[in-house]
Amino acid sequence: MTRTDPLTDVRTGPRRREVLISGAGIAGLALAFWLNRHGYAVTVVERASAVRSSGYPIDVRGTALEVVRRMGILPRLRDAHIDLRRLTFLDGDGGEVASVDPHAVAGSVAGRDLEVRRGDLTEALYAAVRDDVEFLFDDSIDTLDQSGHGVDVTFRGGDRRTFDMVVGADGLHSRTREAVFGPEEQFHRYLGYCFAGFTMRNTFGLSHEVMMWNTPGRAAALYAVGDGDEVHALLNFARPEPPLSFGAFRDPQAQRDVVAAMFADAGWEVPGMIAAMREADDLFVDVVSQIRMPRWSSGRVALVGDAAYAPSFLTGQGTSLALVGAYMLAASLADRDVTVGFAAYEHGTREFVRLNQDQIGEGDATLFPTTARGLERRNDMLRGLAGSSAPPATEGRPAHSALTLPVG
Repeated sequence: MTRTDPLTDVRTGPRRREVLISGAGIAGLALAFWLNRHGYAVTVVERASAVRSSGYPIDVRGTALEVVRRMGILPRLRDAHIDLRRLTFLDGDGGEVASVDPHAVAGSVAGRDLEVRRGDLTEALYAAVRDDVEFLFDDSIDTLDQSGHGVDVTFRGGDRRTFDMVVGADGLHSRTREAVFGPEEQFHRYLGYCFAGFTMRNTFGLSHEVMMWNTPGRAAALYAVGDGDEVHALLNFARPEPPLSFGAFRDPQAQRDVVAAMFADAGWEVPGMIAAMREADDLFVDVVSQIRMPRWSSGRVALVGDAAYAPSFLTGQGTSLALVGAYMLAASLADRDVTVGFAAYEHGTREFVRLNQDQIGEGDATLFPTTARGLERRNDMLRGLAGSSAPPATEGRPAHSALTLPVG
């Protein structure tokens, strides 16, 4: 986009307040859209060379649906909706336990809630804002220094600029959070699981479905978004403490070795999944965790999305919290100074975040039981769902819609 002098734009009158957003993911792009709508001059800095187009399918539910409707991208997302038709659970020998409607397990509402490829959502968000916002790809924040009147930022590429405020939308392992609030460990809540995700060839004939194999404390899933040549693969396992190789100093080979060892005696298609994991160039390995912070802002720096309140993929609410949080932060800053706006953001959003984070407790994820007894209880529940003649749910989980958006 073309800009005039950022301090004296003679075409628009008084200088617009300038904000830097770190991260061009879902939270960052949504926040850029709404802050621009509220009259801010927005710059987004992103370490990658482009907006991320890969990743597991994600859910948009409840209050978040109203956010994307107000953005004008709901029709596009409806067109991109994944029509997942079946979720099949298998026992340790690969035998079928139950085949159920995915909505019955996820707590979503058929015909209303959305599941889309992550790339489809980020592309829709980027298209909605790219002509109105400055993007700095292949760069990141090196240092930031708060003064009474702004935040002085030095970028890794060497540039220096001053912004009225900075927002970290840079994910679970946020560098903005670490720079301003301190080490991640003090906010990190480990939920007792580790996972590896990657894509592999669809040699299984899967189409619009998920197949999940379980033994106590272990799960392997194949997710066919459509009927294409690739499937998403997930290997998830329980551990009281995360492996050292899953920490800050990550060794990809050591991570692969840990995952392979955890599934060394597994049956079904797991040996082939391990072999594919060894060769995958898109492998993502991490612990399953949440971020819980007493405050989401300090001075002129705030956090949004996973950087502030990652709920974990076990809740299925990470994307929805990012979209709602971005809307609430921008609405709270409209016509307010930084201090009052940040306080209003926390006041209006924290209870919604808490309700959604509390859907999952440590080690109690419904789909990933850690004991034989827990697995049998889950399987009994699934068999009941498979045999039920009840009509589809018309209401999702209350936490998904527990916040009414202000006018914006």
